[in-house]
Parts: sequence; C-alpha cells; structure tokens
Amino acid sequence: MSLSRCRVVLVRPHYAGNVGSVARAMANFGVRDLVLVAPLADIRSTQAVMMSTHGRAILDGARTVETLDEAIADCICVLSSSGEVGGVARKGFWGSPAEQLPRLCETMDHSQVALVFGPEPHGLTVDEITRGHGMIFVPTDPEHASLNLAQAVAVVLYELRKIWLARDGSFVPNDEPPASFESQERMFEKLKNALTDVRFLWDFRSDGIFHVLRTVIARGQPTQKELQIFHALAQQLKFVAKEFGVPHPTAVPKLGEWRENPHAS
Repeated sequence: MSLSRCRVVLVRPHYAGNVGSVARAMANFGVRDLVLVAPLADIRSTQAVMMSTHGRAILDGARTVETLDEAIADCICVLSSSGEVGGVARKGFWGSPAEQLPRLCETMDHSQVALVFGPEPHGLTVDEITRGHGMIFVPTDPEHASLNLAQAVAVVLYELRKIWLARDGSFVPNDEPPASFESQERMFEKLKNALTDVRFLWDFRSDGIFHVLRTVIARGQPTQKELQIFHALAQQLKFVAKEFGVPHPTAVPKLGEWRENPHAS
C-alpha cells in the first residue's frame, strides 16, 4: 500500500493561505496529490506560497479542474468531509475518521482514492457529499464545531497515516508487557539497599520516602528492559558507596534543608 494513491480534493477553496496550509499538512503526512475544483483562491499568490512551507512542491504541482466529477473520475473509494450530520442523505452515511478511513486504506492497496473537502464558508453540498462512498465527521465541540479547512485536512490525514503505518508495519508500537510483580520486587529490594548504602535512606523517614519512590516507579508499569536501568543504577550507587564512602547524614543538611538554607554546607 502506498499513500501516493491518496488524493486530496479541495472544492472551491476561497482563501489562498488555506490552500498553502493544506499543501504543508499533506507534506507532513506523506500525501502528494492535490487537486482543486474551481478554486476562487489564487494558489500562486504570495500568501499561498508563504503558508505552504515544505509543501511548496505539492502546491506547485496542484492540478485544477472544473468539476468534482473530473477530480474523482479515476477513484475507486471517495470519502467527503463535512461538519454536518443531519438530514436524510447523511444518515447512516457518516462516521469518524477512525471508522471511515480503514476501508479507504484497504482500497488504496490497489486503486486510487480521494478525500474531498468543501469550501470554507459553508462546506460541501449534499449532492457533492453523496457522490462519494461515505462521509467523515470530525467530532468537535458543538459550541465551536467548525474547523479551518487546513485543520480538517490535517486531522484526517493524521488519522490516515496512523492506520497506514500500522498496516504497513513501519510503525510498531511498544507492546512489551510490564515486568512481573516478582521482577519488580527484586529491583525494589536492590534499589532500596543501594539507597541505604549511599545514606539517602537512613532514619525513621526511610520507609515513607522509599514508599513514595516505589509508587512513582510502579505507576509507570516498567517493562523488564526498563527494570535493567534501575538495577544498573543500584549497582552504581553501591559501587560509589564502597569505593568512595559516604559521610554520615548528620554531617550534611537533612532532607528539605537544601531548600530552607541553600548555603548550608
């Protein structure tokens, strides 16, 4: 599967800066094919170029057509984006990016696909939306539902790239399980002994202090590999205590006194 088979279609974009920003977002997420349908914006303007940044090549290579049908004629799967979900035409037709994009990715294995976005003032018409095979609705806060055109493109392409990386195998999440309770206990015992050797733990507060440290570490659910770091830390602390010695805590400021008296020695 290649993202080269994914096309971004902007229908009647009004503002040059938005088109430039869309080109930049496409470059960020590895999509290169940009088609504009009857644009009102001048994509050669200074504003468009300035906002495109690293997407300048995509902006320069953008194709312009007169109708949506021309833009998607060779596409096997077409998904439109809209901020509206009401009406009979949209009912059962829309879903979130995570729900709709997997089938786009499946089609992209062998055929051209397209993501269609409408003009800034009012979005796509119902007729334009239903010319595709589904609709993507980004679940924004109802009080501020409208996304900027470039923001909408970036959100959808981000979700698309996540799915693509997972299917392509280029992105392998860290699925190493947390270390067992027994393994963590061995590490905690070694770390506590080492902290005692360097006299970080030495008086009646030791158990309470170590309890806090233990809780912080355990909360992160360390893996077996991560436990090795703590084992190495404990080993180094014990080496320092043995080779160089550590003065008794009564000869240095007590815990908390560094803040109260930073000049204490």
